[in-house]
Amino acid sequence: MLHLHDKTFEPFISSDEIDFAIKNLAKQMDDDFFEEIPVFIGVLNGSFMVLSDLLKQYRGMCEVSFIKLASYEGTQSTNHVKQLIGLNENLEGRTVVIVEDIIDTGATIEELKAILKEHKVKHLKIATLFFKPDAFKKDIKIDYVGIRIPNKFIVGYGLDYDGLGRNLPDVYQLAQ
Repeated sequence: MLHLHDKTFEPFISSDEIDFAIKNLAKQMDDDFFEEIPVFIGVLNGSFMVLSDLLKQYRGMCEVSFIKLASYEGTQSTNHVKQLIGLNENLEGRTVVIVEDIIDTGATIEELKAILKEHKVKHLKIATLFFKPDAFKKDIKIDYVGIRIPNKFIVGYGLDYDGLGRNLPDVYQLAQ
């Protein structure tokens, strides 16, 4: 058991399972971007561990950038996304891969698609380590999914509860 602030969490996904999922994502991307140099855009703060480990496994040439958006307060999605740090790169005519730690309602991805449409990208791909299909409310294709999970609140491996838990190598779910 793990205690963060006022909540208790129990083990859910091991670091070994996460490593396996990341390697599979990288392999799929290696095959898809064989002749391109994509721009990987990590969505901060949560994606920093996913993107770091993903790029260690990715064999092609690439560029990396970050964007910071916020849509959570405590354990609940607000369904309202704020852009906190924007993109400075010229992405026109480029293949862009958004890298998320988790996709649940899809509000952040919807906002990112709108932002990147303004940048006139050639191809937009979406990758996530964790995907909650039961919570997903948008008509958006998720191109790369590491692990499908139930609609439970999780922490660890980049995901936090009010700032704590991002540094954990394993993932924990909120205990009942």
